[in-house]
Amino acid sequence: METSLLVALTRQNALRQELDVVANNLANMNSTAFKAGRLLFAEHLVPTPSGGERMGDAVALVRDVASVRDLSVGGLRETGGDLDVAIESEGYLVVSTPMGPRYTRDGHLRLNETGELVSEQGFPVVADGAPVQIGFDDANVAIAQDGTISSESRILGKLDVVGFARPQRLQAGEGGLLAAGDEAPRPVVLPGIRQGMLEGSNVEPIAEIDRLIEVQRAYDQARKLADREDDRLHKMLQTYAG
Repeated sequence: METSLLVALTRQNALRQELDVVANNLANMNSTAFKAGRLLFAEHLVPTPSGGERMGDAVALVRDVASVRDLSVGGLRETGGDLDVAIESEGYLVVSTPMGPRYTRDGHLRLNETGELVSEQGFPVVADGAPVQIGFDDANVAIAQDGTISSESRILGKLDVVGFARPQRLQAGEGGLLAAGDEAPRPVVLPGIRQGMLEGSNVEPIAEIDRLIEVQRAYDQARKLADREDDRLHKMLQTYAG
């Protein structure tokens, strides 16, 4: 395949993937604790014939290397919900699922029909290594900054909040829950829990829209280059075949 056509196609492929990431960011701009995605790319310069001196702009093949998350904390918004919590520092709440422990910063919690504190997805939230049970007679539930849950009459437990040495390696799964894989969780001593608040998405809509426009324009340019090269090759084959 001609080098210029291959360059155009690899760039199209990379831009298509980036377009998907930007579109997903925009779709989740209002999702609780959503972290914006980013793609990392690598460029491989095309060698000049016979090792000659390069003239004009460098030509490079493009490939995506990895997808990463922007782990900066989103803005906090007040909800007034007694069971809503936001984490001001690093760290994740622990939830118990049939697939094992999973991790989330989405603190929109609620009680299920048996009085267990559960996540947005309905999985039990872990405190002191076990699900939290809140009785229907537990009045005025309070959640302290260190994660301690209490009512007027008793202490109900302390939310497990954990961090990771390499949080980028957490694997996103269904419902936005994260799996640790080989990463070992460690307790976050001072998580800065804020009751009655939720962490917002860290997506910056204006920046993402600007990026979306840039990617679309670049994709169109790469498509036009690929079309021109395809036409040129077709005409060349017609000329030599004739």
